[in-house]
Amino acid sequence: MSLQEKYKVLLDTAQSSGVNDLNYAEMDGVLQIRGTAPTADVKNKLWEIYGNIDPNFQTGDVVLNVDVAKEVPGSQVKVITENSNLNIRKGPGTDQPIVGKAAKGEIITLISKANDQWWLVRTKDNEEGYCYAQYLESV
Repeated sequence: MSLQEKYKVLLDTAQSSGVNDLNYAEMDGVLQIRGTAPTADVKNKLWEIYGNIDPNFQTGDVVLNVDVAKEVPGSQVKVITENSNLNIRKGPGTDQPIVGKAAKGEIITLISKANDQWWLVRTKDNEEGYCYAQYLESV
């Protein structure tokens, strides 16, 4: 079974949900998916579908590089870590790669609450990803 067949529901949802500039291809045993989601809910839904097909993202056979359209408004939250920077991850889980960091006390934009534990955020440098919610508070 090809990866495009394995992840058909994910690809179909991306297309039907209006992911702009959707581009996907298999390279070296990894399905690369790129595009811009119209809303945070669409991005969160894609991660949910991916997690249902590959629980805990263990196979590593997909790279999901879908950002949210920049014009999506968000509220401001403050990083409340003890001493260190807050990791910003590609997806909602500690097994996901770190795509950026936010400093203690930094104010960042909350795009969406993916669930009770993981929130989708964007820094002033336009780094977008998921952070552990317990280290964020409303401003």
